[in-house]
Amino acid sequence: MTIHSFLGEQRNSGKPRTIKPGDLKLEKEWTLVEYLLIDEMSMVGLTLLGKLNRILCAAKHVDPQIPFGGINVIFFGDYLQYRPVYDAPLHTDFSPENKKKFNKIPSEKEIQQRVARSLILQMNCVVKLTQQMRTEDSRYLQLLERLRQGQCNFEDYELLLTRVVGQPTVSLREPPWNQAPMLVFRNEIRTQLNHSSAIHNAVEVGTNLMVCVAQDLCKGKAVKEAALVKKLLELSDSKTEHLPGLLPLVPGMPVIITQNIAIELGLINGVNGIFRQLVYDIDSVSTGSLSKTFPMNTQYVHKPIYALVEIGKSKIECNL
Repeated sequence: MTIHSFLGEQRNSGKPRTIKPGDLKLEKEWTLVEYLLIDEMSMVGLTLLGKLNRILCAAKHVDPQIPFGGINVIFFGDYLQYRPVYDAPLHTDFSPENKKKFNKIPSEKEIQQRVARSLILQMNCVVKLTQQMRTEDSRYLQLLERLRQGQCNFEDYELLLTRVVGQPTVSLREPPWNQAPMLVFRNEIRTQLNHSSAIHNAVEVGTNLMVCVAQDLCKGKAVKEAALVKKLLELSDSKTEHLPGLLPLVPGMPVIITQNIAIELGLINGVNGIFRQLVYDIDSVSTGSLSKTFPMNTQYVHKPIYALVEIGKSKIECNL
């Protein structure tokens, strides 16, 4: 669960959650909470932390001067990792020696950030982990440590080159690179990579590519104008709440759950699975090309019913 959803912030709503004393729903949400764990602390900004503090104080009916309403907050992460988006990092220096960076008369936002910074300075226990548990490659581990300190050398540069696509030693068609996750800066690039991978995998398993077509509605009625339908299907999913207009599917492709469906069954946000089969209305399949991205033999499914996904880490007992 993200800190935004936990605080009741709606994505792209443009309206912050209203905090009112005596909010019974808010009080009920937090009444049994004694500990709050926040991971990836570097991406939590001072503005967001200040809002969390105000919500907790209101939920617990305590003096606003009591940090986080008396709830024990445990932060995990590293100050020097990814910065928060459009917010001041937790390590922002508001000291007099650094006052040139700030206005002489602080704004309301800056005042709240200073309050949040004072909360960070009240941490009374810090545990520093010194053993790297994820990286077993000692040479790469040394590179990461130098990178963190800003002391990389030419040998580090050469090592990173061995992991760049296009080098003689790197082929996306061979293991381990054909299974490697890719990090990109734009959703459009991610979408193109996913489409290319789906097309390639369909050829590898000897099946026609299957693409689910989004059904867009306007005032409760299906959009039928061809030009408008085409335009909507071509929209980047960054503009459609991450719901793609055309979703290619190939049996055996990896998928990931992006929301908590049933926590007690292990169906939670971030769990990986394998797509096995799409169940759909056979009469809703068309072969007319809807996109130049996909091959001519692509099957477009307009009325999918459900998908069968294998999730190895789930707690569901099934004999399928």
